[in-house]
Amino acid sequence: MNTSLNQQLLALTALLQLEQRARDAHGPELEFLIANETATVVPYQQAALWRMEANGPRLVLSGVATPDPGAPYRLWLNKLLPALTRGDGAREARVVQPAELSPELRDSWAEWLPTHALWCPLALPNGGFLGGLLLARADPWSDAERRVLAFLLGAYAQCLALDRAGRTGFRLGWAPRRKLIALAVIVLIGVVLSLPVRQSVVASAEVTAIDPAPVRAPFEGVVDRVHIAPNAMVKAGDKLVTLDRDQLQTRYDVTERALEMARAEYAVASQQALNDQTAKSRLAVISGKVEQQITELAYARGLLARAEMTAPIDGIAVFDGPADWIGKPVTMGERIMLIASPTRTELEMQVPAQEAVTFEKGAEVVFFSNVAPDRPRRSTLDFASYSSAPTPDGIMAYTFRARFADGPPERLGMKGTAKIYGERQPLAVWLLRRPIAIVRQWLAL
Repeated sequence: MNTSLNQQLLALTALLQLEQRARDAHGPELEFLIANETATVVPYQQAALWRMEANGPRLVLSGVATPDPGAPYRLWLNKLLPALTRGDGAREARVVQPAELSPELRDSWAEWLPTHALWCPLALPNGGFLGGLLLARADPWSDAERRVLAFLLGAYAQCLALDRAGRTGFRLGWAPRRKLIALAVIVLIGVVLSLPVRQSVVASAEVTAIDPAPVRAPFEGVVDRVHIAPNAMVKAGDKLVTLDRDQLQTRYDVTERALEMARAEYAVASQQALNDQTAKSRLAVISGKVEQQITELAYARGLLARAEMTAPIDGIAVFDGPADWIGKPVTMGERIMLIASPTRTELEMQVPAQEAVTFEKGAEVVFFSNVAPDRPRRSTLDFASYSSAPTPDGIMAYTFRARFADGPPERLGMKGTAKIYGERQPLAVWLLRRPIAIVRQWLAL
């Protein structure tokens, strides 16, 4: 007696748990539960859920996650289940007899289903018909099992109806609102994309001198001494660099000796010319030789003087360092350093060619130095190079220069980041500028 009661309690618990799970499930999960989990309460071998939908009936098979629409078993059920839903018996739970079917379905019954099949309609109390559940097995169906299934079918029908109402209500109730929201979002995006924004480009920048005076090698030679340190203040005429003078001094001494000999020869020839016509004819040649030696001596003296390079103007000496130049051979015209005025500075920017934008002269430039990025300096664009050139980093870039506005001059060599502002244009054009350029390169337009 106790064993029978326990079995009944277990069956009732399984029935209530299955009902609760069905109420918590939705969509395909609910369909899968109906077709497969019903076996935990009433055993069967095969099940087919036939669900009526607005866009046509939906068939869910037990034991199959994703059935093949063209499978022979599915095609056969697509003929059998519509036949069971026709007539007055479609809304009543009943045992399906193969004899009541058409000859085609009756002859192939044994191939697809066990002997005993039970049609379980899914109907609502208000008369709504949602479909049905076909269960099949080898053993006959008992009355107790049919009563349990009737209870379950009522719960299933309510769950399916609520699931359909939820999905339909979402579509019908929210579709217009969603369209309105989507339209509002599109309009908002269009308005935002049409907002005018200023073109801008960020580039690396450095403070450079305006019209610095270069100090160049006057002739080929070797740097002997550098008399100043980098960034030292100098005045016009101060000694900066001395080239090696040994060869120049030797040349000067040889030329000076040759001049003395030419003058002595000229004096002797002058005395002889008083009595000798031949000596008198040689006097003009010797005089020319003396003039040549005087010119060469003046040239050698000038080279010695130019070996001492001096500052052309007052300013700061800008160069790498003495150690980089001492003992280094230089060619004529090679720049050794710059003398720059510390009060006349400008901002030089290198804008990569792929990010360059056309800016008008006088465009606003904001400089953020690496030392004080919280104190930006404003300047105005004064120069833009016509063509790009490779930078020390190997990047093709355009050179831009800007003059600082009123205020103390920035220190020479100060580096940082500059932002160049241009004319206003729609936000969409600014955002699509680089993608359009990439597409044009890809399409070779």
